Amino acid sequence: MIVGVPKEIKKDEYRVALIPAGAAALAQKGHAVLVESGAGLGSNIPDREYVEAGAVIVKSPQEIFKKAGLIVKVKEPQTEEYPLLRPGQIVFTFFHFAASKQLAQNMLKRKVTCIAYETVEDEQGQLPILIPMSEIAGRMAVQEGAKYLEKPMKGKGILLGGIPGVAPANILILGGGVVGANAAKVASGFGGNVTIMDVDLNRLRYLEDIMPKNVTFLMSNEHNIASRLPEADLVFCCALLRGARAPMLIKRWMLKKMKPGSVIVDVAIDQGGCAETSRPTTHAAPIYVDESVVHYCVTNIPGAVPITSTYGLTNATLPFILQICDESLARALKGHPALARGVNIAKGKVTYKPLAKDLGLPYTPLNRVFS
Repeated sequence: MIVGVPKEIKKDEYRVALIPAGAAALAQKGHAVLVESGAGLGSNIPDREYVEAGAVIVKSPQEIFKKAGLIVKVKEPQTEEYPLLRPGQIVFTFFHFAASKQLAQNMLKRKVTCIAYETVEDEQGQLPILIPMSEIAGRMAVQEGAKYLEKPMKGKGILLGGIPGVAPANILILGGGVVGANAAKVASGFGGNVTIMDVDLNRLRYLEDIMPKNVTFLMSNEHNIASRLPEADLVFCCALLRGARAPMLIKRWMLKKMKPGSVIVDVAIDQGGCAETSRPTTHAAPIYVDESVVHYCVTNIPGAVPITSTYGLTNATLPFILQICDESLARALKGHPALARGVNIAKGKVTYKPLAKDLGLPYTPLNRVFS
């Protein structure tokens, strides 16, 4: 199979979908790897390292999309890439379709097979490709939240951990999954007064066993969220509904009760966000203020640390890329259920039920598409 690695063109995206070691693994199995010139530079990977690994460097994305049967990316296809896609082509990337009906409709129109990193799910219910990026996003969220609590950054001007004689910041984390747990580890390590909310009582019990004493745990419901927001200095939105739109947990009326200069970091913005006032931002313009609350809603948080993110992502994606390349797509999907769960759209049909429900589109079971 011919695998294409185009340069990412989303604003402030510095990751690349495949490292030279991945190209070498594919080349050793007889697969051709086409890499767009400069694709790895944002992650400090020069073209020559891909060539040494057995890849071929091409000058234009048009050539990659024309020749490759499998396109591997980091972020969803951008508008200017839509015309380059062709029927039957496989695109393996983060799609986050629930946040963009327009993207879904264009992929349906192009009749490509869309395998979403974020819905590849193993037999234990884990999301092996999403996890490393969630780990990074959770840890980075604390860095960014602490920065935007500073007064010159429009925050209220409070140090996360306080000092002896001065109270630390009150930190509220909505969602105790991978993102929330990583945010809690870092925030509590700084000495913040951390509260995690989740709808899963068993998850809260587990987190209580592994977290330090400056972390407390509450069931997530509207009453508890509304009662804790007024005293929160920093809020992390980390709730996830797999493949579906993120739950709307913070309503505008709740936001009005927060103190001016408080900060919301909406890590769930890729899936639509957990706050009614959240809208996508970029690393170049990461924040805005609404109801006197600072909102940080960058859609590709891990993209700011591309060396860590690129290598962590390829560690997770390469086994699945090899499955696709070593077998026909239909056989790979039949033999590898985790990969099959990643298929959101195929041959002009929505094959992922939560997505169809969220976007109001017809649902077709995957086994009817690849019979």
